[in-house]
Amino acid sequence: MSHAEEHAGTRRDFLYYATAGAGTVATGAAVWTLVDQMNPSADVQALSSIFVDISGVEVGTQLTVKWRGKPVFIRRRTQEEIEAARAVELSDLVDPLARNANLPADAPATDENRLIDPERPEWLVEMGVCTHLGCVPLGDGAGDFGGWFCPCHGSHYDPSGRIRKGPAPQNLHVPVAAFIDENTIKLG
Repeated sequence: MSHAEEHAGTRRDFLYYATAGAGTVATGAAVWTLVDQMNPSADVQALSSIFVDISGVEVGTQLTVKWRGKPVFIRRRTQEEIEAARAVELSDLVDPLARNANLPADAPATDENRLIDPERPEWLVEMGVCTHLGCVPLGDGAGDFGGWFCPCHGSHYDPSGRIRKGPAPQNLHVPVAAFIDENTIKLG
């Protein structure tokens, strides 16, 4: 092989690698732009977590707040409601799962597993959306079991938000939530 042929091969290899490198960078930039545009906008991210002041919620009442476009029930249960919810046998439940985003998916639907803090059993936080067709159930001891009642199709929930009667297939869901201090709950 002559010196000219050896030199031409090296130049050809350089052009090949330079072209492949430029193509890779261009493809990466295009893919990054497409992926980045799928991220939530600033206004959506601002709504991903909210802080709720619960200092004014009296025993036996509930506060309904809007989070991510859906109602969330924050109920301060009476001792009677807590006792009624804890007296339910798990075998009597339609949905045996807690549906608590703060616990493993297979956690049983005990009253304690439906709470965001088992040391504060009077506070129940759950999505205010019927699991049948997305209606908003009525609260304040409504329905046959003293919890919530969805008048649209007749779903009855107990004081722990567990489905007991009607077409709803699942318990009311418990969102990701935590107490920040004595008077504040963070959703999200």
